[in-house]
Amino acid sequence: MSSFANDAAVRAGTRGAPRSRTAAGLGLAVLSAVSFGMSGALAGGLLDTGWSPGAIVLVRMGLAALVVVPFGLRALGGRWGLLRRNARLVVTYGLLAVAAAQFCFFAAVSYMPVAPALLIEYTAPAAVVGWLWLRHDQRPGPVTVLGAVLAAGGLVLVLGVLAGADVSLPGVAWSLGAMVGAASYFVISADEDNGLPPLVLAGGGLVVGTVALGLLGLTGLLPMRAGTAATAYADRAVAWWVPLVVLGLVTAALAYTTGIGAGRRLGSRLASFVALLEVLAAVGFAWLLLGQLPGPAQLLGGLLILAGVVAVKLGERTAVRPEPVCA
Repeated sequence: MSSFANDAAVRAGTRGAPRSRTAAGLGLAVLSAVSFGMSGALAGGLLDTGWSPGAIVLVRMGLAALVVVPFGLRALGGRWGLLRRNARLVVTYGLLAVAAAQFCFFAAVSYMPVAPALLIEYTAPAAVVGWLWLRHDQRPGPVTVLGAVLAAGGLVLVLGVLAGADVSLPGVAWSLGAMVGAASYFVISADEDNGLPPLVLAGGGLVVGTVALGLLGLTGLLPMRAGTAATAYADRAVAWWVPLVVLGLVTAALAYTTGIGAGRRLGSRLASFVALLEVLAAVGFAWLLLGQLPGPAQLLGGLLILAGVVAVKLGERTAVRPEPVCA
């Protein structure tokens, strides 16, 4: 082969590597979003058989911790001082971003369908922008404000306020609690100055969340109801342990690890956009497994919320983009 041909092959390989990396990242991001989106429908079936939200979340996080922690320990590589310096951050992440977010969401779907509960939770990016504005004086731009307005309008349609629908106030309250947990997840995960590998943060958070909910259950402050009755999905009976295993291994362990892999390959911006597929996946699984399909107004509201979140993300990225440095 000539020297020219060799150079051409090298250039083609150089161009192909980033493309293959991006393609792999997109695949991981989609897998993560679909895995997370399955959780609401699976939990809904267990709630119908008498399981409490606390018991579902405890089992889900415990199984996920068993899978993720070994990978976290490997990523830590014996740097225990790094973990001790960030102990408060790991505890906060475990209590808010893991335990509170999941428990509040499962509590919400015990009062209202999966889709509107998840759509309310996914107003979290707008809450993050508000937090950055109030706490760090990062004033949102016009695109961000437009996104917040779209999301607010979509929320009104999802809740059916204009149509005079009965709004489940407990369901809305729990969904807003899940939104706070999700917003905490975005804020803490975006901090790269602590030096913690993502798998260490995820594994530590899962352990903290599991221990916290377990202690609340032992003291009786958090109801822990479980059962062995068969669970019905799509009019078919399934053994009670099947959705629990899928919740722990697929919708938590697999979802967290593939999400981290996607973030490393795509960057936080693109990965967060692809993560919006979780909402669509949740609507699809709620329809297939539980027969819950939002009405036309709710579907329109969901699209407005998604459009608002995308606009908020775009506006947030534009606002924090650094000025170019002149040579």
